[in-house]
Amino acid sequence: MEQTAYTLPGSPVITVETNVPCAMRDGTVLRADVYRPEGDEALPVLLLRTPYGKSNGMTITYAHPAWYAARGYIVVVQDTRGRWASDGEFMPFLNETEDGVDTIAWASRLPGSTGQVGTYGFSYAGATQLLPARERPEGLAAAVPAMTGSQYYEGWTYTGGALNLSFAATWATDLATGMARRRKDAAEIVRLGQAFQQARGAMAALPLNAYPPLDRASAPWFFDWLDHPTYDEYWRRWSIDADYSKVTVPALHIAGWWDVFLRGTVKNYVGMRAGAGSAEARAAQRLVIGPWHHMPWFALEDDPGEDAHHAVVDEMQIAYFDHVLKGKPLADDAPVKVYVQQEGRWHSFQEWPPAASVETSWHLHSAGSANSRWGDGQLSLEPAGEEPPDRYGYDPLAPSMSHGGHSCCFDHISPMGPADQGAAERWNGMLVYTSPPLERDLLLVGDARVVLHAASSAVDTDWAVRLCIVNPDGQSTNVQEGIVRARYRHGTDHVELLTPHEVEAYEIPLGPVGILVREGWRIRLDVTSSDFPLFDRNMNTGGPAFTEGVGDAVYATQSVLHDAAHPSRLILPVVTA
Repeated sequence: MEQTAYTLPGSPVITVETNVPCAMRDGTVLRADVYRPEGDEALPVLLLRTPYGKSNGMTITYAHPAWYAARGYIVVVQDTRGRWASDGEFMPFLNETEDGVDTIAWASRLPGSTGQVGTYGFSYAGATQLLPARERPEGLAAAVPAMTGSQYYEGWTYTGGALNLSFAATWATDLATGMARRRKDAAEIVRLGQAFQQARGAMAALPLNAYPPLDRASAPWFFDWLDHPTYDEYWRRWSIDADYSKVTVPALHIAGWWDVFLRGTVKNYVGMRAGAGSAEARAAQRLVIGPWHHMPWFALEDDPGEDAHHAVVDEMQIAYFDHVLKGKPLADDAPVKVYVQQEGRWHSFQEWPPAASVETSWHLHSAGSANSRWGDGQLSLEPAGEEPPDRYGYDPLAPSMSHGGHSCCFDHISPMGPADQGAAERWNGMLVYTSPPLERDLLLVGDARVVLHAASSAVDTDWAVRLCIVNPDGQSTNVQEGIVRARYRHGTDHVELLTPHEVEAYEIPLGPVGILVREGWRIRLDVTSSDFPLFDRNMNTGGPAFTEGVGDAVYATQSVLHDAAHPSRLILPVVTA
């Protein structure tokens, strides 16, 4: 791969060196583009390591690397192993620790460098920062991991034991397309491109271990993920959240309210703020949550309010790098900065969740007919007394369909963002519990969860919930969702099937929320047993994961209890001051 150099027109002058080689410890050569502003002053290095092509520098979201260089940095954008201009074989996550450590050390020694390296990038480029950060590499002085995971089982590939189907399938297809482009295999590029656009249909195919667009030759990683449906050693080796004390780098964590990795990004901040390996690193952790989905980072509101467009992220990153790498003060040094949805403005807090946020239980009630939005399901601050349970049927071949949510990466393929839930809430296979109109505004900032007392006629099933808000016109819009696969109710590291019709308490995390629910609006909780294709469907058999076809599906009768002995409830973080 030829190394070249050129100068970008305009002022300030930026020189670009392309395909600069960097040898890894095993001799594999990775290649990067290096952007330098003119001048003799030694400068810190900003490093972006990406599998999506160094030439574009993740400009689908970020400003061009030259923009960062013009602000007084040497900028390095590198193709990860086995991708685009870099040598070697690509396997997600496998080599990012050692390759990251070697690249950071190399970048710190570039001519004109101060020896300080700051890393940035979102999604997989967050993994390329945090995996090597555990090794405390030479030169690493700051990091800005955005919209990324705390591990690659929970919150990335799986949620509560259910496969994040729409994300995993489309991401695997996109990665396979990149490999076909690397081989210049035109026919495969066309085939995978068509499969990507038709992914909604392909996701309905069963069994999943024969997913039509992919095979073990084109996308071996996808089938590895399916082969490891529990949290085992395959996943543990890459779990950043297993020990945050290994990390000693100051970091700015950037999240989006509608991002697929929202929970993981917030968990990284909380874990490193409390448990990073030095007092300096703990104090330097910062968290920003904006009104964005995975990409591009546009605000998902008609009127996003103040400073919520994606370009604000570039300014935040530069301000943080200037603070840590150049000693400049921050204009707003609050540890947590949160954009509150439906209010349209930023709030600053000292911690996550905010100290003023109080867990408040909204109890499920009904007279036994909470089915659909026309049922008698209610939410109330009053605990339940003696009430009959609600029941519904779940057929895996007629699942409740996803409308919006937290996924990736294109909204015409994967369900993502806020959406009208009216179509889903008209079915009797969904229980709907709604509060009375609020008598005053309710500010929710923190982590939400559901405690569900439930039983199934099946030996395995899913419990899927959605937090919604309902406007005065009756339109229901999703805010957060959660799911638990019953076989993993006591831990995703082992399988424990159900005893049919035996009541159990399920703790279902909903994750971070930040929204103002206006006076006159209502809060709603939807309860069902599928959220497809956001998550894969449970066949209710308890059989081996992803091996079952359409003929194996089992109908289940589901019971949700809400009485004094079984206090099913929605727990919301209410800011009281």
